Amino acid sequence: MSETTENIEIHRGLKGVYFDRSRACYIDGRAGELRYRGYSIHDLAERSTFEETCYLLLKGELPARAELDAFTAELKAARALPVPLYDVIRTVRNAHPMDVLRTAVSALAAFDPETADKSPEATLRKGIRLTAQVPMIVAAHEHIRNGREPVAPNP
Repeated sequence: MSETTENIEIHRGLKGVYFDRSRACYIDGRAGELRYRGYSIHDLAERSTFEETCYLLLKGELPARAELDAFTAELKAARALPVPLYDVIRTVRNAHPMDVLRTAVSALAAFDPETADKSPEATLRKGIRLTAQVPMIVAAHEHIRNGREPVAPNP
C-alpha cells in the first residue's frame, strides 16, 4: 500500500463549488435568499405543507386541492420499501445516518421497475417514489440501529 503526499483541498459546504442556473431553485447567499420555483422558502415554510412544496418542486407549480389530494395518495402508495432493502440497512446500520441514507437510496435503483425508462414521465414517477421512500429509510435505520424491527408505513 502506498501513501500519497499530494495536498488534497477540502471544500466545506458549497464554498468554491460552481453550479449552473436552475428553474427549480434560486439561491442568493449574500442576501440570504432561497426560492423554490419563484416562491420564498420562508413563505413556503409558513403557508405550505411538505406535500405542497414537493409538488411545486416536482411539477413546477403549487397544486389545486384535487391535485394535492391525488399527489398525497401517490406518495402514500409509494412509501413501502423493498424487503431486501432492510437487509442493506441492517448491514450498514452502524454507519453515519447520511451514509446509510446514501447507500439505501443507491440500492433502491436495483429494485426500481423503471430503471431503464428515462422518459420525463418515468423520471417524475421515480421522483415521487424517492420522495416517499426517503423518510421510510430514515425511520427504518432509526429502528434497526436501536435494535427494533422497522415499522411498515401506515396508509
